[in-house]
Amino acid sequence: MADHAVSDNPAVQAQLDRLARLSPGRDILGLERIRALLARVGDPQHRLPPVLHVAGTNGKGSTCAFLRAAIEAAGLSAHAYTSPHLVNFNERIRLAGRLIDDRALAEILAETLDAAAGMEISFFEATTAAAFLAFARIPADACIVEVGLGGRLDATNVVDAPIACGIAQLGIDHQAFLGDRLEQIAAEKAGIAKPGAPLVTLAYPPPATEAIAQAVDRSGARWFPRGEGWDFEMAAGQVRYRDAAGQLDLPTPRLAGVHQAANAALAVAMLRHQRTLAIPDCALKAAMGWADWPARLQRIAPGPLRDLLPAEAELWLDGAHNPNAARAVADFFRSHIPADRPFHIVAGLLANKDAPGVLRAFRGRSMAMHTVSVPGHASHAPEALAAAAREAGLNAVPAASVRDALSWIGRHADPARPPIVLVMGSLYLAGEVLRDNGQAPA
Repeated sequence: MADHAVSDNPAVQAQLDRLARLSPGRDILGLERIRALLARVGDPQHRLPPVLHVAGTNGKGSTCAFLRAAIEAAGLSAHAYTSPHLVNFNERIRLAGRLIDDRALAEILAETLDAAAGMEISFFEATTAAAFLAFARIPADACIVEVGLGGRLDATNVVDAPIACGIAQLGIDHQAFLGDRLEQIAAEKAGIAKPGAPLVTLAYPPPATEAIAQAVDRSGARWFPRGEGWDFEMAAGQVRYRDAAGQLDLPTPRLAGVHQAANAALAVAMLRHQRTLAIPDCALKAAMGWADWPARLQRIAPGPLRDLLPAEAELWLDGAHNPNAARAVADFFRSHIPADRPFHIVAGLLANKDAPGVLRAFRGRSMAMHTVSVPGHASHAPEALAAAAREAGLNAVPAASVRDALSWIGRHADPARPPIVLVMGSLYLAGEVLRDNGQAPA
């Protein structure tokens, strides 16, 4: 789908306009086009720093954040390619620790799109080629690459010899491309496995586990699933990690939510099962507090949107847009909200997302839901989303926008009982919130 990327920089915007005209925004899986485009720009995928490749339905971005934090805590540098962006397109490409600047971004996109003249390529394929071209030219000690969609046929899967691959949490999403059964999705994710490279995964239900085992057998990768080769548990306020090299007691991650412990442990396991980068235990411990990943149970700072609520209120943001992610968010707020604090959710979801599945995660909660559209994208109409929420047993009303919903909550707040408010759903909606609050990722 089209990302409707915009920039305040005219040179960048000119290239983003060209990107937007590609395949008109369609997601097209397959490696033939990306390989052909990369060949036109000198096959930069063969000259990348050591690559850590991460797939998953939920948690892959957070896992990448923990990987980067650990590598940088070890005194090393890392490129990172992640998607989607929230506010600025530059967020997708991080060069040796810093977001690509506008001048470099405009130049690398122009070079890539010039090379793509006459080709049928997608937005994501062109973006991937541009990122790899930048990564091949700028020195770094490592390269962290997040899969865009699936794995086996994702444009990032042209990396032939990663030092480690990882698969985060699995769930049902993007059914039109990956299938509607967990084992189909697992097989697609496991398609990133490469001969001789460690593939580190979480533990999954038997059908998904069997699908991954078959993919591993075909690829010749070395598989390290959680529970066989490595494991972790939460104990005494720590993440107690263990593998063949011994036990490591890690601080609880700063990123909110118990599910982040699994993402952090997966990153640790990936780094401890590769042999190229020297990452000391102290760097792995530091990463628990260093890792930052916006719009994942993010507490919003004072700003134009946050200030619509009382000073003592809390405003949270999360891009949970499928049932598994919504359950993790719901679990967090079950333990976070005192009984005497009102709880509001402002929700907006793209039209192709499972709205009833997301909403059911909050069933049985004492709360008020305000449903909104996702600006610039095909999304569930606020009235229809509110109706679906009411069918799930929730108290829900449509709102014109996030700003209008927050204004209403602020006007009706009881000073003695300041509300806790969550804006959730599409990551595009999360980006709008961060932009409007003056809180773009850096």
